[in-house]
Amino acid sequence: MTRSIWAWLRILGGAAIIAVLLWRLGTGAFLDGLRVISAPVLALAFVIGVVTTVFSAWRWCLVARGMGLKLRMPTAVADYYKALFLNAALPGGVLGDVDRAVQHGRDEGDVGRSVRAVVLERTAGQIVLLGVGVTVLLTVPSPVLTELHRHGATVAVIGGAVALAGALVFLACRRLRQGGSKLASGVRTTLSEIRTGLLARRNWPGITLASTVVLAGHLATFVVAARAAGSSASLIRLIPLMLLALLAMSLPVNVGGWGPREAVTAWAFGAAGLSATQGLTIAVVYGLFAFVAALPGAIVLVARAVARLRLAATARALQTVRTVAPVSPAPVMRSAVAPERELARTGA
Repeated sequence: MTRSIWAWLRILGGAAIIAVLLWRLGTGAFLDGLRVISAPVLALAFVIGVVTTVFSAWRWCLVARGMGLKLRMPTAVADYYKALFLNAALPGGVLGDVDRAVQHGRDEGDVGRSVRAVVLERTAGQIVLLGVGVTVLLTVPSPVLTELHRHGATVAVIGGAVALAGALVFLACRRLRQGGSKLASGVRTTLSEIRTGLLARRNWPGITLASTVVLAGHLATFVVAARAAGSSASLIRLIPLMLLALLAMSLPVNVGGWGPREAVTAWAFGAAGLSATQGLTIAVVYGLFAFVAALPGAIVLVARAVARLRLAATARALQTVRTVAPVSPAPVMRSAVAPERELARTGA
């Protein structure tokens, strides 16, 4: 019941953000996002999407194999495309990841471990995004850096509280590792899987490389969207704003990925002295690029559905044949000594 309420709150929150943007900025920015897209830029965004998807699938393979699961690269790419399409087409923005985790877990006979592998794979990407984002936002001039200078004391207090909470969680995990409860066993399992799936010497270089390439791909897609929307701002000015938008995309309040990204991009462009309307248009173009890049997932979805239907039809046909055509009795085999007895009887 609680999960259902939380899922609806996430969807309603994303819808409310979009409604506020429509109220404040009008529909022009959304419609402009459709007008400015051309075939060449769409093709470029699609190619970038192929690169990011392949490296994301490779990262998933590394984490899953490190945790003792089997996952072939072609299967991972197909499943990742399917997940991206479901994330973009369905409310919530995470149902595709849930689907690929559960499906892989069923194939491997361990749904729990497969779910944790997907969580760790996505976490690895978020850690790289967070590290790069915080570093850039704290060093490159941006609206965030301006706000930090203006409210330095408040930020320091919040940062100290977050650091303290992190230290308490770390100490609690260390203490739980030594216990014998079910929770302690879960903590030990999680920490062990983090070591083998993410931090193992054979894994972390590849995971870091894959996450870096994926982040670069997302930033490149944002740059293509900005240029398509008519922005002539320099990259040094755009990148902090785009990193802020990518960080906003990780917030669990959206409708198919839409909501926080558009709101934060509009605010960031307005606060940076650029047009908030143009920022919203860029976010809309990026969202359309992401949807088009995920369309191969629809092909995977349809192909697998057709394959399942054919398999079911074949199984029904075989069952019908077995039911209609009775099995003929096996012919009676004469004994190997029967010819000799017959010869003896006839005197031949």
